[in-house]
Amino acid sequence: MMVFDAHTVASLQTIVVGFVFSGLLASAFEYATQRRASFSLLQEGGVLAVLSVPMLVFCAPFIILRNTIRGRRFERRPVGFVMIATVIAGLWSLLSGTVLRDGVNLLIGA
Repeated sequence: MMVFDAHTVASLQTIVVGFVFSGLLASAFEYATQRRASFSLLQEGGVLAVLSVPMLVFCAPFIILRNTIRGRRFERRPVGFVMIATVIAGLWSLLSGTVLRDGVNLLIGA
């Protein structure tokens, strides 16, 4: 039987919060603008590119996994590529979840 300590559970919760917020933000962006969140927003240049940076920072895990799944399904990318992209998205989710958790704790004074 596996036993998880409190730090492991907190890390898993942080990763989940990062992924959930990433998907929620990307879906809200798509709903509001009728266009998918994508890293190509940075190529538009000007004010739109600058304003899209904070959104893309938090949407990145969702975008990475969405593009990876589509790449595997339609372009037959190798499984190793999928594994590496999943690890990158997971670590990014851990970082963004940590920023969210710390920001909320700062706001509520915990």
